[in-house]
Amino acid sequence: MSTKRFSPKGNLLLYHVGAAVAVIGWGVSFISTKVLLDNGLHPIEIYIYRFAIAYLAMLLICHKKIFSNSWRHEFSFMLAGLFGGSIYFISENVALEYTLVSNVSLITSLSPLLTVLLIGFIYKSDRPGKETILGSVVAFLGVGLVIFNSSFNLSINPLGDLLSLLAAFCWAIYSIVLKQLNPLYSALFITRKTFFYGVLTAIPFLLIEPSITPPTVLLDPVLLGNILFLALFCSMFAYLMWAVIIGKIGAVKASNYMYFQPVVTLVFSFLILGEKISVIGYTGCAMILLGVWMADYLQKRKLRN
Repeated sequence: MSTKRFSPKGNLLLYHVGAAVAVIGWGVSFISTKVLLDNGLHPIEIYIYRFAIAYLAMLLICHKKIFSNSWRHEFSFMLAGLFGGSIYFISENVALEYTLVSNVSLITSLSPLLTVLLIGFIYKSDRPGKETILGSVVAFLGVGLVIFNSSFNLSINPLGDLLSLLAAFCWAIYSIVLKQLNPLYSALFITRKTFFYGVLTAIPFLLIEPSITPPTVLLDPVLLGNILFLALFCSMFAYLMWAVIIGKIGAVKASNYMYFQPVVTLVFSFLILGEKISVIGYTGCAMILLGVWMADYLQKRKLRN
């Protein structure tokens, strides 16, 4: 019997396709959240619905171990839920009320760079090289142009861009917490615990909501479809798939696909929402993508040499 269909190359191709599908899903997730906001749901409610459904789905497939190995680890999981869940997504969701969807996607794509810089600040052995710093400078100049463009557009509030930057910083903190937890627990367990504490730490934020939308609003097929897409695909399936993909093709190759997330959002926000960006905005977009790419590519080339 032929074994071509089960060849390693064929399997690797499948993982690359999976990485592309996950990134496309994350890119479209900004559009989906914006649709929910435009239909009357509040940012915090959207996040809680999304992660509560994702947590319950995760609990069905990962329920043998409920607590972590120690209270110290439990506290780390709470931090993961706070920075990688509630604060990150609430900042991101609120930002979508004030600025362009494409701006939020672009600025939050800085999180890998911020992670490298923050790890370098905390761990002396992981200090970033000149290549990473150069890429960071270019990317942050791009962020400046995007925010500058927003300040001259009367329909956009730069507050949304600043909240996007806060979200990216929170994701960097979350990545550092994961750096400590990854060797100790499975991807399933870490994801489930993050979802749990993400929902738990979001509940106090409901106090700042002007009103609470009744759950019956989700009987609307459009709203329910978008919530389920965010919860089951973007929050559960894509995160788990990404963990498997990193194990199979490596974090370096997988991270290359993240460059396309803002591009996906840019295209779909134009096609679905009709968002338009000025020349200054496009220049900022290009500089953010160039800076992130430079930091990654130049560092890899240095290591090869």
